[in-house]
Amino acid sequence: MESTVSQEQTTDYQRVARAIAYIQQHRFEQPNLDQLAAHVGLSPYHFQRLFVRWAGVTPKRFISFLTVEHAKSLLRQGDSLMNASLTVGLSGTSRLHDQFITLEGMTPGEYKRLGADLTIRYGFHACQFGEVLILKTQRGICGVRFVEPGLAAKEQALMMVRAEWPLSEFEYDPEATQEVMTQLFPGAEAHAPLQLLLRGTQFQIKVWQALLSIPEGSVSSYQAIARSIGQEKASRPVGSAIGANPVALLIPCHRVLRGTGELGGYRWGVARKMALLGWEASRGARMQDVS
Repeated sequence: MESTVSQEQTTDYQRVARAIAYIQQHRFEQPNLDQLAAHVGLSPYHFQRLFVRWAGVTPKRFISFLTVEHAKSLLRQGDSLMNASLTVGLSGTSRLHDQFITLEGMTPGEYKRLGADLTIRYGFHACQFGEVLILKTQRGICGVRFVEPGLAAKEQALMMVRAEWPLSEFEYDPEATQEVMTQLFPGAEAHAPLQLLLRGTQFQIKVWQALLSIPEGSVSSYQAIARSIGQEKASRPVGSAIGANPVALLIPCHRVLRGTGELGGYRWGVARKMALLGWEASRGARMQDVS
């Protein structure tokens, strides 16, 4: 069964990603439509249509969501949200989010057995942010990873996953992983609870759990995440744990910025991180315009 997101949208993203990478390199110059269109080899008219089809907003409006000042504004909001969550528990939005995404960490014994007795079903699917590899066990989703185009990239991704779960059985089953797709994207309506099964240290699991409290349209910082798990001086280890997150989108590590408001790194590329943040921000703006 094919993904509900067409291959055309994946191709759109590859073109948009080139433009977003250009925006990142020239963000302080605020590149205009003509410059972005020329960079991807399209006319301004066709590039504008492509971008609006992908993001729902014009390139100019999208760039406005990615300026340093906007990032700082979002960061302040995210920090405030995180501080509030420490006082009263998860916010209403976060609590609703947690009703549909629950995280189970492996026991030390299971961790040591390297995934023995687990069958991992996997499939590759197209989405508006590129192609993803989804990994699912009988106990929950254990991986969502972006994969670059091409057969070699898919083979490399599978090789890395097999090395992480060396004693597990792997079965190609895109129909099983397709079930995850309808709930994978930012803003998707949750139809059934999603269970995650993660293999990580106790510290990593705590960090990944904290990331679930950042709702769509908000961001946080490494420092705020460190405070939320009672490790205020552990910003760097927190950053390493965030970088090791094996489940893209569902555990929203893309919503964590540096304390200065700069984007910082991202396991699956800074251009994709910019695309995710900009897409979520523009989606939120469109919802406000409608309401």
